[in-house]
Amino acid sequence: MKKDNQLAVIVKDSGLETTKAKVILEKFHDYFDIAAEWEQKAKMIVVKDFKQTADMKMARIGRLELREKRIAIEKTRKELKEQALREGKAIDGIANILKGIIVPIEEYLQKQENFIKIKQAEHSEQKRIEAEQKSEQMLLAAEKAERDRIEKERLDNIRLKKEAEAREKKMQAEREAAEKKQREIEEKARLEREAAEEKQRKIKEVAEKKLAEERRVADEKLRKQQEESDRLAKIEQDKRDKEIAEQQKRDDDAREARRIADIETNKKLAVEQEKAQKEKAERERLQRELEEQQKQSTVKTFPPLTVISREYFDKLNPHIKCPECGKEIKPKLNWKKKFTPGKLL
Repeated sequence: MKKDNQLAVIVKDSGLETTKAKVILEKFHDYFDIAAEWEQKAKMIVVKDFKQTADMKMARIGRLELREKRIAIEKTRKELKEQALREGKAIDGIANILKGIIVPIEEYLQKQENFIKIKQAEHSEQKRIEAEQKSEQMLLAAEKAERDRIEKERLDNIRLKKEAEAREKKMQAEREAAEKKQREIEEKARLEREAAEEKQRKIKEVAEKKLAEERRVADEKLRKQQEESDRLAKIEQDKRDKEIAEQQKRDDDAREARRIADIETNKKLAVEQEKAQKEKAERERLQRELEEQQKQSTVKTFPPLTVISREYFDKLNPHIKCPECGKEIKPKLNWKKKFTPGKLL
């Protein structure tokens, strides 16, 4: 019911003739009912699960039906609009034909009706044209007067320009004469200044040459003195280097000699130590043998005392070598001293 009221309001507001409005209402009325019906049905279809296949099918049926109605509505709209366009074209054609007949007659009658106004307008237009012509003539006269004034001013300017050029030429000649005189004065001053500068330059050049020669002589003297000083310093340095080298050689030779002497001393000491160790070992052997003999017999017959003492003395009193000079020294002992039997010296 609400949709029907909306449709009726739209048709009424359009201002259509009653018969045409009725035709439009009949054409679209059923579609409003179908749309309202499916609006309610669509609200009942809510798919939230894969298993709601029946609702999905119902949704498809509704969509296809609404699609079909939408296409039909669009087709009806186009048909009604095309018909309205054809009616509009026919109305425009008839109106144009009628206007083509009526407008010339209307214009003619308008002229007859406004005869006085037209004549007055023509008279006013004639006066306007005459006034414009008079104004134009006055304007042409003013333009001619302006052109004459401009021409007079141009001729006056030419005359004044020529006079100014003549004055300028005169002033230019005077300036050139003054400039020439000034240049002559400046040239004379320049020549005098250059002559003075040349004289001063030559004096300065002579002084500089003299100073340069003095400096050269002094530098040469200083150079020779420096060379002599360097030569003497080199001789002294060579002498010191030679002395240092000789001293170094003497030190090296002394170190080498000490090294060789140390080697020889170490060798002799090693031999002496080896000899002393052998003699010690021999004494210890003899001591052991003596002790062994004493153990075997309480009474032992010794060789003659002098023989035994000399033999043992030679064995127990070897030569001793000095570690510094290498000379062998034999201690002075009395080998003929009587020995206590059973003891060795």
